Amino acid sequence: MSVTLAQPWLDFDLGEEMQVLSFAPHRPGMVTARRILWREVRNADLPEELDARDWLAQELAARQAADAVCFLTSRQIATYVACEATCGDTRAMAVATVGLSNAERVGTRLDRSQQDWGTINVAVRLDRGLTDTAMIEAITIAAQARTAAVIEARHDLLTGWATGTGTDCLAVAAPRGPAEYAGLHTEIGEAIGRACHDAVLSGAREWQAMRRASRHA
Repeated sequence: MSVTLAQPWLDFDLGEEMQVLSFAPHRPGMVTARRILWREVRNADLPEELDARDWLAQELAARQAADAVCFLTSRQIATYVACEATCGDTRAMAVATVGLSNAERVGTRLDRSQQDWGTINVAVRLDRGLTDTAMIEAITIAAQARTAAVIEARHDLLTGWATGTGTDCLAVAAPRGPAEYAGLHTEIGEAIGRACHDAVLSGAREWQAMRRASRHA
C-alpha cells in the first residue's frame, strides 16, 4: 500500500487488484481496481455547462488511470489524512480528505446555492477477504464512523450539529474472500470504524483550524 501526492492528484495504491465498493463519480458500484484516486478541482475547472463525469473520465484517460476508482474534491488534497487500525488479524487503512463548507445535518437541507462546495472523501483498504454482503456492511460501518467523527467535531449549523456534507463519497476495498460479516461486533468492523473515524476527525479538526485562521488573518 502507498499514498502518493502529485497535485492535483492523490493516488492510493491498494497494493493489488481488489474489489472496491463505492459511490464515487468514476467507476461507482462494485468494481475491481488497483488504485483509488482523488482529483482536486476548483470552480473554474467545472463550469455549469460541463459534464463533470465525462471531464473526469478524460482526465483519468490522459493519466492512464481510467481503471481506477476516483473521487472529486475541492478540498486541498495536500491536507489528506491517513490512519491505520489493527484489530486481531484485521488491518484497515483509511485515507480521507475533509472539507465541511457544504456541511449538512442528516434529515435537513440548507440553501448552498451561493456557497463554495466541500466534501468528505474516504477510502478504506482492508486486508481481510470479504463476501459481497460483507462489503455492503463494511461501507455502512465506514459511513457510521464518518458521521460519528463529524458529530464529534461539533460543526454547528442552523439545523443542528453537522453529520456530513451534501457531497460525501466513500469507498471500501478488500480482497474477495469468505468473511460474511463486518459489523460492530467483528474485528473487521472495529478496524474499519477506528481507522475511518480517526482520519475524518483529524481532517475535520484541521479544516476547522484553517477556517478560524483565515477569519483572523
